[in-house]
Amino acid sequence: MKAVKHIIIITTLLVITHFTALAQVDAQLTQYWAVPAYYNPAATGNIDFIHISAGARLQWVGVRHAPMTFMAMADMPFKFLGRRWGTGVVLQQESMGLYKSVHAHAQLAWKKQMLGGTLSVGLQPGMINETFDGTKVIMPEGDEEHQGTDDAIPTGTVGGTAFDISGGVMFTHKWFWASASVAHITAPTITMKVENDEEKQYEFDAGRVFYFMAGSNIPIKNTLFEVMPSVMVKSDLQFWQAEATARVRYNKFLSLGVGYRYNDAVSVMVGADYKNFFFGYSYDYTTSAIRTSGGSHEVFLQYNVKLDMGEKNRNSHKSIRIM
Repeated sequence: MKAVKHIIIITTLLVITHFTALAQVDAQLTQYWAVPAYYNPAATGNIDFIHISAGARLQWVGVRHAPMTFMAMADMPFKFLGRRWGTGVVLQQESMGLYKSVHAHAQLAWKKQMLGGTLSVGLQPGMINETFDGTKVIMPEGDEEHQGTDDAIPTGTVGGTAFDISGGVMFTHKWFWASASVAHITAPTITMKVENDEEKQYEFDAGRVFYFMAGSNIPIKNTLFEVMPSVMVKSDLQFWQAEATARVRYNKFLSLGVGYRYNDAVSVMVGADYKNFFFGYSYDYTTSAIRTSGGSHEVFLQYNVKLDMGEKNRNSHKSIRIM
């Protein structure tokens, strides 16, 4: 019975993850508004700081082999040929079921001031590495449909690497921002090979995903409060997912918010800005089929290092969150 339960849990994780997080090649982040460059390279270099972020997400706590994501990002602006550019790096490690992935990407963004704001166009080339630990596959006894000697089931650890590229556009204004991007433009197929056996190969597809994000900063007149709504919609043209977030910040210091991810979770979040630091925490209460879990926890820590960009940028902001 333990073996059957083990397989059911893994299968449920993989199926639900595909339908609700579009295979989760990219991490599902509740605080997406804090790290827009993760989903769109055009968001790099939008502020006159070296912007450093580190975060972790523990999804569906209490469910064995649930997704765990760790990431680190950094970006900064620079001047070239008299024009503003942005550059950055994104590193991510994630485990989900018997799969583990490592993403490493570089980012480059071109900037142009227009319509009272800044238009950015960005590209993100990099590599995706996927591994699958077949030594932990458990086959239930008496299963006539699947045999332990089935060549379709790896018996050892298999892995592979593929080139990946993403791109996007973004417009930032003093009061709002909007972003559209495409992840995994070439929809790379990662060939996972068995060591010392060239004939046995397995494939992992990193499907193309489209993202749209937008947010705003609405000050409440004659108070120290600001309302900061944001939305994100993502789709692989077969399935889609949408979420909305509403946050309130006091005195540009403490923020509280709630969010809803359609057919998946409701969330609460808290954040604090102090000098050049930002700390954010969110908790998701699952509303999908995985309701026995302890929810999902996510934390982010960010630090800004001031840069002297010379000529003052009229549309620069201290925080990419514009909030």
